[in-house]
Amino acid sequence: MATMNLRRAVRALVLDEADRVLLCRHVVRETGTVVWAAPGGRIERDETPLAALRRELREEVGLVVESAPPHVWHQEVVGPDYVAGYDGVVNDYFLVRTAGFTPRGALTDEELAAENIHGLRWWHPADIVTHRGRDLFSPRDLATPLAALISSGAPREPLPLGL
Repeated sequence: MATMNLRRAVRALVLDEADRVLLCRHVVRETGTVVWAAPGGRIERDETPLAALRRELREEVGLVVESAPPHVWHQEVVGPDYVAGYDGVVNDYFLVRTAGFTPRGALTDEELAAENIHGLRWWHPADIVTHRGRDLFSPRDLATPLAALISSGAPREPLPLGL
C-alpha cells in the first residue's frame, strides 16, 4: 500500500471579545469556489506546529501570538481534489483569543492572492448559521463546533472534524 501524501497545516480560530471569528476568503483557482477558512497554512519542513501558527498569523492577518494557544480541533480530509498536489490534508486548529483588530498581515495583497486569499472578514457565529450564499466554510459545518467551543471552552483533547 502506498504512503499517503497529506499536506500538514495549522489553523487559528481567532476569536475577539464579541466571539466573532476571523476568516480568510479563499478562491479556488480551478473552480472559482469561495471557501471561508481560519487563517493558517502549511507547516514547513523542520518547523514546529506552533512556529508555523505564529508565522502564518503574522503573515496573513498581522497578529503576533506569544503564548501557546490550546489545540482544539483536528481535521483529516483525504481526497484527490481537496488540495492540489496532495492526497488530502491534516489541519490542526488552535484557539486564539484577542481583542478585535483590523487584520493586515505582512504579506502584500498580491502575495495573499498567490495563496488564494482574497479578503479577510470577522464573522459572528449567527451570520455563519444563517448564511445562504454559494460560499462554503471550512469545515463545512463550522457553526456547530464553533458554537460548542464558544460555550464550553477548549476541550481537554482536540476534537476530530470531518470535511
